Amino acid sequence: MDEDQQNSEIEKIANLMVHDDISPDEQDVAKLEKYKNQIKDDCDLDDESALKMVYETLLYRKLKNSDSSDVLEKGNEFGAGFS
Repeated sequence: MDEDQQNSEIEKIANLMVHDDISPDEQDVAKLEKYKNQIKDDCDLDDESALKMVYETLLYRKLKNSDSSDVLEKGNEFGAGFS
């Protein structure tokens, strides 16, 4: 999966989470299972890689809600895998 595909999937999952009223601080894996499975189906990833992308999506949402004007740039400060 290239970076554009990954970023597009993160944005899609972030929007689903907002629609489902999932907090950006959610850590309950059972509540995040739906998004992990969606990523697995969309991107043909294994469980571990899909769950990692779920957590990157949560971080993306936190950064998007921060005072930074450039979410992806701000994410680099936290070591996020955004490009």
